[in-house]
Amino acid sequence: MVHPLIPKLLELAKPIAQSLGLEVVGAVFQTNQSPPVLRVDVRSLEQEDTSVEDCEKMSQALEAALEPTDLLTDAYVLEISSPGVGTELRRDRDFVVFKGFMVEVQLSAPHRGRQTWVGQLVRRDTTALVISQRGKVITLPPDLVLKVELSHQSADQI
Repeated sequence: MVHPLIPKLLELAKPIAQSLGLEVVGAVFQTNQSPPVLRVDVRSLEQEDTSVEDCEKMSQALEAALEPTDLLTDAYVLEISSPGVGTELRRDRDFVVFKGFMVEVQLSAPHRGRQTWVGQLVRRDTTALVISQRGKVITLPPDLVLKVELSHQSADQI
């Protein structure tokens, strides 16, 4: 369950991140810690990796924006971090970087009798998501694709 603070925090944090060339990819408020920890994950829009300096700039800017609000009235720890390499491919850049990697594709409806496909990522464009299973090319309709994640399976396991 998402803490009620998170939607308000995201509303505040997203424009700040964008002004710094970053995007907010997640946030969590860990109230089971003392003091509670507010963790915001950001990713660089301009570079492959999010630097420590990017996180530091976001931390300073978000802290300054949070200070005059009444969102957090008690003590807390603000952590800005990078999610690193996530398992879900979302952006165009992800599909280029992970070309050739094993992926698992979840579809909203069955295609050729299956709703889940595992294979080697060949490409994604506006007309198709293409994977390869043991050298056999599988073309999946992009309008059916719900999620594409990096898979832990190897090519010989499919």
